[in-house]
Amino acid sequence: MLLVAAMMFAQQADAQLKFGLKGGLNVSKFSFSEKVFDSSNRAGWFVGPSAKFTLPIVGLSMDASALYNQISSTVQNVDAASGETTVKQQTIQVPVNVRYGFGLGSLASVFVFAGPQFGFNVGDDTFNWKSSSSYENTFQLKKSQLSVNVGAGVTLNTHLQLSANYNIACGKTGDATVLDVVNNTVSTISDGRANSWQIALAYYF
Repeated sequence: MLLVAAMMFAQQADAQLKFGLKGGLNVSKFSFSEKVFDSSNRAGWFVGPSAKFTLPIVGLSMDASALYNQISSTVQNVDAASGETTVKQQTIQVPVNVRYGFGLGSLASVFVFAGPQFGFNVGDDTFNWKSSSSYENTFQLKKSQLSVNVGAGVTLNTHLQLSANYNIACGKTGDATVLDVVNNTVSTISDGRANSWQIALAYYF
């Protein structure tokens, strides 16, 4: 619904619309070195279609994606033979970001972005593609997990995009208010609760 609404708005405003593919890694710590890709730093990965809308206002644009996201973490489990258990979380993440960019010449541009992200659990324990009741229960917006993205990136030759953002958990969408989101965003930056860095590479056709 968000993608369709944005597409309609873009067409009416005579904006430029591009579709593409986006993928990347969830990492615990971000750094400008090869260590960011170490296996110990990787928490998971994501991939899916994306759309970018350039609005008829200089530097302003939007993007929206539907990403399959998988995160794994190791927890202590005294019942397991190894003493540890790997917990896997599978979700569909729908980020909707407002972007502001400025050019560095004809071949590159830099942008900053921020916006909400909605997560729907599609793990085996709660979701069944063949069950309509499970489908209706899983993809209710009020039951989704709400988070906020803040980040920056660079676009090369108008097609290739590299970005990094901090994803801040804010709780369930149905329980959130504007004041709660602002307070949680400020507080979770300091305590790091369920937050992660995301590094993404996208190609828009």
